[in-house]
Amino acid sequence: MKKTNSLICKWAVGIAALLSPAVAAASSTQTTDYTKYVNPFVGNADNGHTFPGACRPFGMIQTSPVTGGVGWRYCSEYVYSDSIIWGFTQDHLNGTGCMDLGDILVMPSTGKRIRQWDAYRSRYAKNQEFATPGYYSVYLTDAKVKAELTAAPHVAFHRYTFDSADSTSVLIDLQHGPSWNDKQYHSQVNLCETHWEDDQTLVGHVQNTVWVKQDYFFVIKFNHRVTSHTVLPKAFDTEKGDRIVASFDDIAQGEQLLVKIAMSTTSIEGAKKNLQAEVPGWDFAAVKASAHDDWNNYLKRIDVEGTEEQKQNYYTSFYHALIQPNQIADVDGMYRNADDKVVKAETGQFYSTFSCWDTYRAAHPFYTIVMPDRVDGMVNSLVEQAEVQGFLPIWGLWGKENYCMVANHAVSIVAEAYHKGFRGFDAERAFNAIKKTQTVSHKLKSDWENYMKYGYLPTDLTEAESVSSSLESMYDDYAAADMARLMGKKQDEAYFTRRSQFYKNLFDKSTQFTRPRLSDGSWKTPFNPSDLAHAESSGGDYTEGNAWQYTWQVQHDVNGLIKLFGGPKPFLKKLDQFFSLKLESTLSDVTGLIGQYAHGNEPSHHVAYLYAMAGRPSRTQELIREIFDTQYRPTVDGLCGNDDCGQMSAWYMLSAMGFYPVNPVSGQYVFGAPQMEKITLRLVDGKTFTVKAEGLSKENKYVDYILLNGKRYNKPYINHADIMKGGTLVYKMTSVKKHDKY
Repeated sequence: MKKTNSLICKWAVGIAALLSPAVAAASSTQTTDYTKYVNPFVGNADNGHTFPGACRPFGMIQTSPVTGGVGWRYCSEYVYSDSIIWGFTQDHLNGTGCMDLGDILVMPSTGKRIRQWDAYRSRYAKNQEFATPGYYSVYLTDAKVKAELTAAPHVAFHRYTFDSADSTSVLIDLQHGPSWNDKQYHSQVNLCETHWEDDQTLVGHVQNTVWVKQDYFFVIKFNHRVTSHTVLPKAFDTEKGDRIVASFDDIAQGEQLLVKIAMSTTSIEGAKKNLQAEVPGWDFAAVKASAHDDWNNYLKRIDVEGTEEQKQNYYTSFYHALIQPNQIADVDGMYRNADDKVVKAETGQFYSTFSCWDTYRAAHPFYTIVMPDRVDGMVNSLVEQAEVQGFLPIWGLWGKENYCMVANHAVSIVAEAYHKGFRGFDAERAFNAIKKTQTVSHKLKSDWENYMKYGYLPTDLTEAESVSSSLESMYDDYAAADMARLMGKKQDEAYFTRRSQFYKNLFDKSTQFTRPRLSDGSWKTPFNPSDLAHAESSGGDYTEGNAWQYTWQVQHDVNGLIKLFGGPKPFLKKLDQFFSLKLESTLSDVTGLIGQYAHGNEPSHHVAYLYAMAGRPSRTQELIREIFDTQYRPTVDGLCGNDDCGQMSAWYMLSAMGFYPVNPVSGQYVFGAPQMEKITLRLVDGKTFTVKAEGLSKENKYVDYILLNGKRYNKPYINHADIMKGGTLVYKMTSVKKHDKY
């Protein structure tokens, strides 16, 4: 713990010391520099899968160091404890459990120019590594180079300061990319074409396949003349990607080499347009300052009061939540769609990196409150992709579909936006996409014929994840029904409402679990509710979980689930067992354990709030405090699981305000207990919504009563519309448990 605290101190001191004059001047015009509370190193241990590099809010580029590229540990290509940097790649995934991107590895060096490609790796000085939103720097001790990274939305901007003038060079590795094993690592590139346009400009096109087939086009420009360039020999016969060494003879000791790397999904010309529009010159400090201000302008939408540790947790969570979805269309609106065609985004923007199975739960509800100006664009992008591929994105990446996880929670994201009043998209087109997604089978991820025939997916007719796929699809059916209801589509409403109740077919009253069922109607045996199986590897019936965790996956009808248990008392008894029965987990995704509850994985995220919905709010309040105290810290190992494109972070931010969207589509946020003294949301229309926790302390973790705009408020939830009207929500905190019915 002492070492970790030392890291945080160095990071905090570095914020002030390493800001350039340009950034300092820009920051001084704003009331508060919220970026000082963000620590990009949080979650950089091997379970969080975050990265420390530079990016913009929702930008296409995430330029960041690489310390490894093979295996689950390196989904973000960086682990804080590693001692060697391989280079710097230009795009990354934030907190995912699978890997992709990590394109265009660039590494500066001095000394012998032409050597094996992996000889360019360098040790680095931990005490000279620094990160803040939009900027990263490190000193490479073997290379004798200080490397600095900043970013525009489509352009990575690097600055290298050489401590030695001995044979300065840069490795450009177009074969590089993260993978599950060494063999795949050396064969994932399908096509690589490069061309030196002049002695300062390299352009190219690479196609590779990891999670999706990805085409990217690039322009790399140097501010110094490349005096020679050499393509290194292939390390393996299967390789197709080039590894190029660009050498420089005119860089003196202490001099800087600037490198701009623009990317596009469409063409080299698209990359050039992005470069010209976003970083036409060579002013690194100006781009760094712009990135800082861009982040600060978003972070200032929320003002929190609390301890320094709480602020670091909160604003780092806020930062992580805004790294994606990524706007991948070029500055002229062109992008490559799921059909590999270059088209123009209807609104001029196209978002991808939709980890819907994770983010529908809290991240997208968070966007509807704090980022409503982005929501319509996200929905339009989901619908555009659906009309090309035939269904809404399950997990959209680089404009393509990777089919990861179960059900299709883009249905929830679209329906939630409509329920909450967003109208910047064509509702008929959006509902048609939902209806097609939920009714037309496709070979990889849906089997609506058996689903409708049996009222669930039979385990003997389903390859894997039968229970999870069924239950989560039933939530999407509810979402479809809700949107149909609001649009006056009574027949569709009735159809999807009936399907949303299929969860009752999987509930075994004798064991009080939702469990796998065969096509003849019998239960699958033997049955152990604590058994964990990763469906992708072992054919289990649950997705990264077990029966204990998935029995509560009825977010849309908690009252109906309570009735199946026989009422609140047996329901609460089962919840008590869930949070107390020890689970031995060997799955990398099932972490952050409190009994069978796994905060490190998304299916558990709403379960603590079920106590409040069943008449025992004090237990919800106790658990929220326990999760805050044990599962979030502003340290490299401060996340108990993958951040999963901001979902872990969004849970923290919403729960800190004392409420959570158990059922996102409903527009209702169930009350828990606030964890910070005061949080003010600056809504986009100039209104504010302030949350106060009066009397909050270590002992005072229970809610006595709630006031909304000065009036006693007795509902167990608050509506989205009430938040967006602006006002003040006051929790009166106490050390005494109150309001429990059971």
